[in-house]
Amino acid sequence: MDLLRFITAGSVDDGKSTLIGRLLYDSKNILIDQMEALEKSTKNRADGSVDLALLTDGLRAEREQGITIDVAYRYFTTPKRKFIIADAPGHVQYTRNMITGASNANLIIVLIDARLGVVEQTRRHSIIASLLKIPHVVVAINKMDLVEYSQDVFNNIVIDYAEVARQLGLKDVTYIPISALNGDNIVDRSSNIDWYDGKPLLEFLEDVQTDSDINLTDARFQVQLVIRPQTEELHDYRGYAGKILSGVYKKGDAVKVLPAGIFTTISKLEVGGEEVDEVFAPQAAVIQLSDDIDISRGDSIVKADDSPTIANEIEVLLCWLDEKPLQAGNKYYIQHNSRLVRSVVRSIEYKLDVNSLQQQQVEGQVKLNEVVRATIKTSSPLVYDSYADINVNGSAVLIDETSNSTVAAVLFQ
Repeated sequence: MDLLRFITAGSVDDGKSTLIGRLLYDSKNILIDQMEALEKSTKNRADGSVDLALLTDGLRAEREQGITIDVAYRYFTTPKRKFIIADAPGHVQYTRNMITGASNANLIIVLIDARLGVVEQTRRHSIIASLLKIPHVVVAINKMDLVEYSQDVFNNIVIDYAEVARQLGLKDVTYIPISALNGDNIVDRSSNIDWYDGKPLLEFLEDVQTDSDINLTDARFQVQLVIRPQTEELHDYRGYAGKILSGVYKKGDAVKVLPAGIFTTISKLEVGGEEVDEVFAPQAAVIQLSDDIDISRGDSIVKADDSPTIANEIEVLLCWLDEKPLQAGNKYYIQHNSRLVRSVVRSIEYKLDVNSLQQQQVEGQVKLNEVVRATIKTSSPLVYDSYADINVNGSAVLIDETSNSTVAAVLFQ
């Protein structure tokens, strides 16, 4: 069954957690014991209603403050599709959580309070969506019940956000009026919004097409594991297991192994232990080659005529995620898919204001949640593409050598 990963984002109190709770509740994806715990937790509410936000606001600190401070992941299924939802924080000091949640998303739902319209955090989250090249954007204009389901209010917000989308280059943007609290236009069409002739939110999420999001032109495969059983039955077997990052590989294709630059051909392809004639992104596969070549974890196999970048000095956009500040000269591991090498941040050119995309001078150290343009030098060359061209081969993370924790998200430029 097809899988859609999406993230909800927006300003504080726009109703992100309530929206997710409503999706789970109305699509019958809540277990009986969850429902009983939910009813018990909210039995003292004055109006007797169930607080759906508690389905995602799992941390005690979140419940006490009434805000989301971490990324809450939820899973649900309909007959048409499986879903993974990331509920991202709205506060500016949790930008790192927003970036983490958005990094693998096919789609972002930007919630806007119908009473407030487009605000600063709406723009900031939209900028992050544009930086991370999230291909599909849904602008869910929430709390329509508090503006008497006014079509004029909806239209004015659409006009305002359309200008933001134009400035940021957001292409596929859909606008849906909703009330997460009352369930209007979440799973079923709402009679209160009869002037809206589009799909309700869940139906749109079930139907949105993501096939075109996968690059099937440029073939990229990075070795995760070299398989050498060395048994009597499979004495000469040598396979290279990994995920097809992009493109299509066929038996007999001329390929080259990078960074060594050795040419060979594909002799056999396997998926799930069965031999096949072709494999394609995003499948996990095993590739066998015609020649015995010294290939290790992290090496890349690409088509013979493809030309990804091979370099050990790389221009990057770096999103700092750690409490400990960054300064030029700091050393880290860089994890690029399955390739792990040592690196040093050689220089920091400028800081990017995530509220305006303006370039600013870096004064001293780079702090938590800041986004900077930097140059990284690696101990051995990486085989990569720009994030704008092939995002799965154009991103990495920096890892602290001492704590072994992730300290930065890296987008290759």
